[in-house]
Amino acid sequence: MNRILTYLFLSSCILLFSCAKKEGCTDPLSLNYDPEAEVDNGSCEYSSPTPYELNVPPLFAQNINPPFIPNNNPLTVEGVALGRKLFFDPILSGDGTQACASCHTPQFSFGESSQFSTGIDGIQGDRNAMPLFNMAWNWGNKFFWDGRAPHLEAQAIAPVVNPIEMHNTWINAIHSLQNHPQYPQLFEAAFETSIIDSILVTKAIAQFERTLISANSRFDQYLMGQISLTPSEINGFDVFMDETRGDCFHCHGNAANPLWTDNDFHNNGLDASFTDNGLGITTGDPNDNGKFKTPSLRNLAYSAPYMHDGRFATIDDVINHYSEGLVWSSTIDPLMKKVGQGGVQLTPQDKADLKAFLLSLSDPDFINNPDFQAP
Repeated sequence: MNRILTYLFLSSCILLFSCAKKEGCTDPLSLNYDPEAEVDNGSCEYSSPTPYELNVPPLFAQNINPPFIPNNNPLTVEGVALGRKLFFDPILSGDGTQACASCHTPQFSFGESSQFSTGIDGIQGDRNAMPLFNMAWNWGNKFFWDGRAPHLEAQAIAPVVNPIEMHNTWINAIHSLQNHPQYPQLFEAAFETSIIDSILVTKAIAQFERTLISANSRFDQYLMGQISLTPSEINGFDVFMDETRGDCFHCHGNAANPLWTDNDFHNNGLDASFTDNGLGITTGDPNDNGKFKTPSLRNLAYSAPYMHDGRFATIDDVINHYSEGLVWSSTIDPLMKKVGQGGVQLTPQDKADLKAFLLSLSDPDFINNPDFQAP
């Protein structure tokens, strides 16, 4: 009888293990864990307690690829809730004072109002925090202004240990989480283990970030036939799409691209020489120096200042840059066709109308969504 009971117990353990993890899936606690490889080969898929159904906007479903959800990090109700709590909790920082949301604040479209991000030691960086939304549709392209994060799961790794940001160690951060009265149970609910590590932390944060969807601007409503735009907004869109006037659509898309970015990297004529090489830092290729990720034009009403270094305080400053402020350099993007004339030379009326159109891409529901606020 004892032998039979032992056999049944061992069989149950094997069955439970095989259900928890598919064959060919690397243990996330292993040093050999490679999220990119598992995403690519599709071999790894963890069971989830409660599947989370992403609310894909109709305009997105009609015009662009489905959202990218890695096989090894499916969205779950528990995982999204855990990621939301972690995103707003300063527990990951070295002194417990700074959270992801400190530099990525909902009211600023998950960006910041300061020109440069400042860490827990009061040290100021040299870049402005990018706004965060619609990241589930960033297929195959890299994150951060310089593309150094190969996927969304990797985005939260570096800020925790960066000495000018959260200035912590992952060992210390995990110790704080592991000894917290709630987090072990929350990780158990989300990932079926109460043993916390950096991979699971960043998976949870990535799950929450993939739910940050912005798709209810005035222009979205116009495209859905719900409202009419003003004559100024209509002319502004025409300026945006006109190669002889605004010529903005090559990098920022059109009405059929509701992301309003190509998610690529460009040198847009900011400087003749560079103190920040941007993508070139990541690739090591001098031909990439001065190239930065194209930000989305959504929610510009909330995300000032603009550019990777926050040099432009207003939308007018941005428009003036492309109109008469372009500067030539050896890696200038060929799309900056009128750099020789300093820019596209917009009339005052076209500038005003272009600004009206750009503001029509802002989504107040996004910044006020209760699901995106601190829990």
